[in-house]
Amino acid sequence: MAIKVYKRNNAGRRNMSIVKPVAVTDKKPEKSLCVSLNQKCGRSNGKISVRHRRVGHKKMYRMVDFKQDKFDIPGVVTAIERDPNRSALIALVVYADGEKRYILATENMRVGAKVISGENVAVEEGNRTKLKNILSGTVVSNVEMKAGKGGQIIRSAGNSALVMSVDEKYAQLKMPSGEIRLINAECYATIGPISNFEHNTVKIGKAGRSFHMGKRPAVRGSAMNPVDHPHGGGEGCQPIGLKYPKTPWGRPALGVRTRRKGKNSEKYIIQKRHKK
Repeated sequence: MAIKVYKRNNAGRRNMSIVKPVAVTDKKPEKSLCVSLNQKCGRSNGKISVRHRRVGHKKMYRMVDFKQDKFDIPGVVTAIERDPNRSALIALVVYADGEKRYILATENMRVGAKVISGENVAVEEGNRTKLKNILSGTVVSNVEMKAGKGGQIIRSAGNSALVMSVDEKYAQLKMPSGEIRLINAECYATIGPISNFEHNTVKIGKAGRSFHMGKRPAVRGSAMNPVDHPHGGGEGCQPIGLKYPKTPWGRPALGVRTRRKGKNSEKYIIQKRHKK
């Protein structure tokens, strides 16, 4: 994997960079696993309901198999592809019965690699098994939070969780944020970290590139008028002059608990990510 930094030929190219993964194959996406993506660009009945979004470049959605529920059927990786809808790379797997599926590619996954899901499989990168069968100190990704629901966490580029310990009922996982959390030991996880770990080093370089990614400009509240934002108003650069930062609609913006009450998920957190 290499990072290409463009020459400073003009303002848009200055400090602009891209990641060029070595493993990516020169192949068009599998048509049978692609569906059209109906993009609403943040609008509901023509009215903006989510700010800072636009349609962006036209793209197809790749149906990624987060469950990988073809148990005990070996598969072979035939292609490693980019996915415009996510930061990680995806792998096209052809199983022994002829079925094709996209899965999230791990860091060292290459064309020709063999993968398998099941309860009694070798603990090797790319394979998928239950947390109770994974040794302590193993790096995992694409982890289920409810058994049989499919991977929900540790799915973005370069992310991984560390299995701290496993008992009969729960496994302790150390998350990328530093949080240590209990996960049901019957949940499945993929061995190895997610691919494309250099994704966060990319520099966009110009507004047009964000435009193609579906992002619209975000204006600071302090640059607005008082009628448009609670932070607005004043001559020149002024502090917000409030107790705490607020959203455009007057709600607290920073340092506010957003975990929904009634979920009762705090009991599964052993060590929080925030250090007092």
